[in-house]
Amino acid sequence: MNDNVDCDIRQSLDKVSSQMRRDYSESLRELKLYVGQDNLLARLWQGDGITQMQLCEHLKCEPPTVTNMVKSLEQNGFIYRKRDEKDARVMRIYLTDEGKKLEDPVDFKWKQQQEKLLHSISPEERLILRDLMKRMEKNLS
Repeated sequence: MNDNVDCDIRQSLDKVSSQMRRDYSESLRELKLYVGQDNLLARLWQGDGITQMQLCEHLKCEPPTVTNMVKSLEQNGFIYRKRDEKDARVMRIYLTDEGKKLEDPVDFKWKQQQEKLLHSISPEERLILRDLMKRMEKNLS
């Protein structure tokens, strides 16, 4: 394939990724969240009371990264940690009422970001784009 086309694709992906992250980051700050914390909360919305190690596995993050996110979310009153009743070495993470209330606003922000990204792309083009993106993702793994 033409090197110019390949280069244009890579540059466009870089630009889209960077701009999306900036826009989404600004949007999340309105909720006192940072990028990544939304995914941690989303996992807890599926069912809280899990361990930090389970969060690491789910988020595919290193333990220190998850520890920092947990500390920040705890300081903001969105989650709390509690020792496991059967194994005192284990800390489980739970949502506070404030953390539970964030689910709808975060979901709204996700949908806003998606719509902004895809608004001029037809449903048929979206299917093609999804398939192409999945192939690129597979190429990288």
